[in-house]
Amino acid sequence: MKLETLNFFDKVYEVAKRIPYGRVTSYGAIATYLGAARSARMVGYAMNGSHGKDVPAHRVVNRKGLLTGKHHFDGTNLMQQLLESEGVQVTENQIQDLQKVYWDPSKELD
Repeated sequence: MKLETLNFFDKVYEVAKRIPYGRVTSYGAIATYLGAARSARMVGYAMNGSHGKDVPAHRVVNRKGLLTGKHHFDGTNLMQQLLESEGVQVTENQIQDLQKVYWDPSKELD
């Protein structure tokens, strides 16, 4: 699917769908990749609206590795549980070894 023909939220979803299993990226990294570096918050809004769209929103965290979107998931710790099921270590709502599991779409795509 060509990103140029999609609206911003759909572009965000297409990038998020490419995040590899067991890896995470940040709202800002997706925004930067899409040429909207100052739109990390809009990426967050897109992730909030991604339910039912087969988007691995649990793999998108803030730049420090915090699970800031966790309250948008059903269940108490679903975001953390999904990440841990993929081998990502999370302690106190923060990704451990962020550099090891971090995926940068600007370096990995295109």
